[in-house]
Amino acid sequence: MSVLTAPAPPPDRTVAYGDSPDQVYDVRRPVGTARGVTVLVIHGGFWRPTYDREHAGQQSKALTTHGFDVATIEYRRIPGDWPTMAADVLAAINAVAADPELPDDIVLLGHSAGGHLATWAAYQSVPVVGVVSLAGCVDLHLTRDLGLGDGAAEALMGSAPEDVWRAADPSMLGRPPVSVRLVHGAADDRVPVEVSESYQAAADAGTPLHVLAGCGHHELIDPATPQFAQTVAAIEAVLS
Repeated sequence: MSVLTAPAPPPDRTVAYGDSPDQVYDVRRPVGTARGVTVLVIHGGFWRPTYDREHAGQQSKALTTHGFDVATIEYRRIPGDWPTMAADVLAAINAVAADPELPDDIVLLGHSAGGHLATWAAYQSVPVVGVVSLAGCVDLHLTRDLGLGDGAAEALMGSAPEDVWRAADPSMLGRPPVSVRLVHGAADDRVPVEVSESYQAAADAGTPLHVLAGCGHHELIDPATPQFAQTVAAIEAVLS
């Protein structure tokens, strides 16, 4: 059973931040000694409704064993409606930040399309201390130009004009205001490592990029793989 099909362990609680069934986040409490840090998980799936936060459940539960509080957000994934998705992600982050039962220090952790959303959100004045992008689509224009996910970036943005594309693309936003770390598998055939390399070059901030030899697209979110340790290490590095 792959991490994409394994059932998610039940959360400790689910909180609504809006009226839609997709405007919720799951909370899982730390196992053992708490670090006093909230990891906010943003799942991937090329921004499409096919994949939801269920496939991030194993990853989220595993992070609690490292002492993190974990909030795994859902967001509306409507093809061609980037403004709604963007608003949901920001609303979810602000709701988690306002949750009195969660630690104030928040690290955004996004995979694939979620890496794009997490990195983009870092530029939007949200109350976070850092971002970890795992195999992230952090150069939206390059994601489009490479035709990744069968045209996923174009499906996300619809008929949006170029200025909206630029505002949605982390690689166009300059130096990030918080610490951003990139982790990417050298053998990723879904989102090639050149996408993270392109953002790293554009961000003009010495943003660290850790490239893992022999690692594909999903190992970084699968606690059963040795590469998952690098996900935890990247979170710890953001906090150091």
